[in-house]
Amino acid sequence: MAVAAMCSVQFGAAMSAPVMEMFGSVTTTWLRLCIAALILAVVVRPSVMRYTPQHWIAAVGLGAAMACMTFCFFAAIAHVPLGLAVAIEFLGPLCVAAVGLRKGWGLLWPLLAATGILLIARQNDSWTADTLGLTLAAGAALGWAGYILLMKRVGSLFKGMEGLSSALIVAALLATPFGLIESAGHVPLEQLFYVSFLALLVPLVPYVLELNALRRMTTSAFGILMSLEPAIGVLAGFVILQQPMSALQCLGTLLVVTASVGALRSPKKTR
Repeated sequence: MAVAAMCSVQFGAAMSAPVMEMFGSVTTTWLRLCIAALILAVVVRPSVMRYTPQHWIAAVGLGAAMACMTFCFFAAIAHVPLGLAVAIEFLGPLCVAAVGLRKGWGLLWPLLAATGILLIARQNDSWTADTLGLTLAAGAALGWAGYILLMKRVGSLFKGMEGLSSALIVAALLATPFGLIESAGHVPLEQLFYVSFLALLVPLVPYVLELNALRRMTTSAFGILMSLEPAIGVLAGFVILQQPMSALQCLGTLLVVTASVGALRSPKKTR
């Protein structure tokens, strides 16, 4: 399920690129959040009237992290290759994992990942990314780090998928002003058709699969599987978007994956 979730995210992202080019990344991302939130709310029917302030704080925090991660990532892939965007975004969970490591290891793995990202960003003696794209990818990394930290809290407070459903509703609401501004309140039926399909690929199906996977395996094992995501992103970019990779860029991807596995398997701090 974890591998299926990663494939859904990365191939969904690759398929989103031409749709966002036609209709705009902000509007497309806003609509996919709204559609995913609506579908899950109908299925889960969260008992929002029974929520305590703690529930709302956790749901709003996770929803904000989801909105940041989703908006920044899909805006980034309009400016940088998919493999590079995923590699930079993965610095978020990598740094979260590295914080709990012993000092020496904690410094090694992020540095190795940063080296890999520099190799991925370089092609034919020029950089494949602009400043805006790199900034947006870094914002996605920040959102993913927040998502990881807050998901644990939400999982302990809510039963079933109520926490995920509530957080998606919050993310959709936060995205609404930006979506309305870009779309000027006009959404073509053709766009709704495309986005409804994309909303299943990202974010609905991956979030549901990840929750179910985490119920069946340890967070450490799940994290090691997630370290494959940069490689899957490169593959999706190559297959769907015809974004070729040089030998150095392939090496950079390998370094990012190695750093991710190393951070998750290294000895943790002792108290």
